[in-house]
Amino acid sequence: MGSHPVRRYQCRPARRCVTSARSRVVAWESPSRKFGGASAQVSAAVVSFAMLADPTRVRMLWSLRETDSDVATLAAAAGCRPTVASQHLSKLRLAGLVEGTRDGRRVLYRLRGGHVRHLLEEAMGHADHQVTGAPIHD
Repeated sequence: MGSHPVRRYQCRPARRCVTSARSRVVAWESPSRKFGGASAQVSAAVVSFAMLADPTRVRMLWSLRETDSDVATLAAAAGCRPTVASQHLSKLRLAGLVEGTRDGRRVLYRLRGGHVRHLLEEAMGHADHQVTGAPIHD
């Protein structure tokens, strides 16, 4: 899948436009229709879910569950070139899902907190139920 640049959209005065790293995802916020005052949280969740909509990113995130990794290791885990992995990591970093720490000439990436790890594990658990037909549970 190709990556899409961030596009800025002209918004109506009564609404605020929120764009994600993928130009296809746009969340419109209306002051009169906020979700219990949590519209910023809804917009942030939309961006996070959009980042999980790419198989390469999910493979890299899944690999980061276990240990911190550099770009080359994550590229091997995702089955892509390091330049492609680096572009995906940039988007994941901007979305707040990963963070990097410089180690000499390389950068080690890790998941940004337990919430990201739990979100990923729940998504993969749900996918496992969908694929295997295992019964739904709470």
